[in-house]
Amino acid sequence: QEELVESGGGLVRAGDSLTLSCAASGGALSTSAMAWFRQAPGKAREFVGGITWFGSFTFYAAFVKGRFTIQRDDEQKAIQLWMNSLKPEDTAIYSCATGAGVPLTAPRSFTYWGQGTKVTVSS
Repeated sequence: QEELVESGGGLVRAGDSLTLSCAASGGALSTSAMAWFRQAPGKAREFVGGITWFGSFTFYAAFVKGRFTIQRDDEQKAIQLWMNSLKPEDTAIYSCATGAGVPLTAPRSFTYWGQGTKVTVSS
C-alpha cells in the first residue's frame, strides 16, 4: 500500500496555476513534517516548500518568491501545493515526502516518499 500519493500534475502554460495534492496514509502519517521537492531533467532534486504538523510552520525555497503556497487538509490527511504564475523553469517531477523534517529542506530528513507527479510548463 502506497503511503504517499501525489496528484494534480499536468501540462500548463506559463503564467497558469496548478494545484498538487499529496495524500498520506499508514506510517507516513506518524511524522513531524511534510515537504515538496522537485527534480527537473538533468538536475538534482531540490526543496520547494514544507510544513510542520505541529504549529503548521511553513518554509519555502527562495525561487518560490510568493508564487507557491502549502496548505494542510487535516480531514483528508493531505497537503496541497498551490502554484501560481508558473514558469517554464518550474517544469519538473514534484514529489512529496514526510518525516522528521529536521532540517525541513533536506531530503535526508524525510522517510516516506511518493512516486511523484509531472508538471510541465510551456512558454
